[in-house]
Amino acid sequence: MPRGRYSLHDPHDHTPLAEEHFQCAPGPAGWRYVSRLTTPAGAPHGSVDLALDELGRPLRLELHAADWQVRGAALDGVTWVRTDPTGAHATEGNVRAHAFTGTSPAFLVATARLLRLTPSAPPVRVRLVALTDPVLAPRTVDQSWALLDREAHPTDNGPLTVDAYQVSDLSTGEQHTVHLAGDVVLSAPGIELEDLESPPSVFS
Repeated sequence: MPRGRYSLHDPHDHTPLAEEHFQCAPGPAGWRYVSRLTTPAGAPHGSVDLALDELGRPLRLELHAADWQVRGAALDGVTWVRTDPTGAHATEGNVRAHAFTGTSPAFLVATARLLRLTPSAPPVRVRLVALTDPVLAPRTVDQSWALLDREAHPTDNGPLTVDAYQVSDLSTGEQHTVHLAGDVVLSAPGIELEDLESPPSVFS
């Protein structure tokens, strides 16, 4: 069960945004990721609880940020309920999309798990509902994912397979690279892996 800490920062000016303390593990039903976020000063900043089924679809998502809350799942596309800080108004949403995305590294692992790309495969288009800090407002985005390279690196615990993905925003043309090892993000724009207590889990 990988457990560790990511640092999150603005990908443009590198301003520190949060620390994400996480643990994740595959299980009989799929994969689960839970984390708590703190500000650079150490104050509570939110939480993530994401469970995927064996095909990589979101069975359950619960996000908290700045008193906002979103609960969602794969249902007729993806469906969610977003609650405001006062709790007086809840809004429901549904989009014909494949999954959710957001600030947390969990969403990069989840999308890669959903697509299951191979290095020789052509890029795959995926529609996601983005829920980003600070208010978790939903926004539909279209991305293209391609697995550029897969390399095995020797470690004390045996070979570590690292996948390099090219992710393109189809509305802006912006591209970036994401490096994953199993269910851990090694590097991505705005994300740095600062600490890892045990090796990544390997998906079957």
